[in-house]
Amino acid sequence: MISKKEFPFKELKKNLKLQREGLKNIEKYSSDKLDAKELASFSEKIKKQKDDLKKITTGVIGSLKKINLASKLEGRKDSVPKGEIPKEGKKEERYNVRDEEYLRSKGGRVYTMKELFVKGLEKETLRRLSDKDKKTKKTKKGKSTKQSKYSETASRFFSKFSKRLLGQETFKKMEQDLIKANLNYSPTGYISFILFTTLLSFLVGGFLFFFFLFFNVEATAPFLTRATDTINVRFLKVFWLLFLVPIGTFFMMYIYPSLEKKSAEFKINAELPFATIHMAAISGSMINPIRIFEIMIITHEYKALEKEFTKMLNEINLYGSDFVSALKNTAKNTSSKSLSDLLNGLATTINSGGDLPNFFEKRSETLLFDFKLQREKATKASETFMDIYISVVIAAPMILMLLLMMMKISGLGLSASVPTITMVMILGVTVINILFLSFLHLKKSQ
Repeated sequence: MISKKEFPFKELKKNLKLQREGLKNIEKYSSDKLDAKELASFSEKIKKQKDDLKKITTGVIGSLKKINLASKLEGRKDSVPKGEIPKEGKKEERYNVRDEEYLRSKGGRVYTMKELFVKGLEKETLRRLSDKDKKTKKTKKGKSTKQSKYSETASRFFSKFSKRLLGQETFKKMEQDLIKANLNYSPTGYISFILFTTLLSFLVGGFLFFFFLFFNVEATAPFLTRATDTINVRFLKVFWLLFLVPIGTFFMMYIYPSLEKKSAEFKINAELPFATIHMAAISGSMINPIRIFEIMIITHEYKALEKEFTKMLNEINLYGSDFVSALKNTAKNTSSKSLSDLLNGLATTINSGGDLPNFFEKRSETLLFDFKLQREKATKASETFMDIYISVVIAAPMILMLLLMMMKISGLGLSASVPTITMVMILGVTVINILFLSFLHLKKSQ
């Protein structure tokens, strides 16, 4: 009698045998040695045999689904009197001894149930990691959906025109910056994104034009008043909004990849000295050089370098490139010159059969020395900017405010009221702070 465990294998073997016989029959009926008349007479048989093969294939799939190679843990929960632990020969795997649960492994070792469950700090760490992973997935899902819909709409309208623009010299540098900045856009998709956003900015510029054509914005209450100039004069004052908003939008989006490339370069250069020290320690174990970069990715300690190393490993695993070619291609497409020199030097060392631990150690010393010099320069520059900020944003507005007030009191021709002067000074300080913060951000990214 066939057992339940053996039945799926018997059924699978039978179906495979029928499948093999059916394929032989089809091969016999469609042989090249047969003439046209014989082939025509066998066409019905071939068709019937193919239908039978479909049914047999369905049976094979069903048999495979029934097969389960995992062995089920057998046992039941019992109570053992007087603190006796069952011997290895007994079937009980899980049992109680004096109201405490035990579990015997396949190897015969006995564990208490308390030993098998995480608790305290380990349990709290696992919970936090799980919550963090869920939040990350949810955030990525929301962002990608919103971005893809906008990009999809832009590509639907401008993809053909973007492909023609991509061949021009003006957009070639932007394409290189886009690749080196690791932005999640294809060059064609990003140009479509720029054109679609510029088109929308025309609508925004038109709205602002018609708004300021009939209204004025003032520093004192009521802040919004109706324009008193004639329509021709007003048109000459605000028509530039129709062109400034779209041109400014296009220009900002055009230079955005280059700004992101500089930001990515700054982040990579900040992580590279310490990552190189890490790689020098790993290479001392004489493992495969590819494993060095895999370990660097798994650690998740170097976020900027992780993107570059992932691109390199994808080129090896997905495109089938050899390790040295992947190193050179990654060096070519990275935003950091220091990382490019490191990867090119590593490729040369591997080709020449050099000492990898020694290479990483020497290179890490050089990179760490350069990093310290950059930190010293940044510290001195910060001191200079602090002095400039105190002079321009704190001392200068106070002196200017006193000067304007004295001119107002003495009647030297200043007709603005005190609230107007105050509002102008507040707006001036705000604009200067915004410009100063923008300058510091750009300086930091260089």
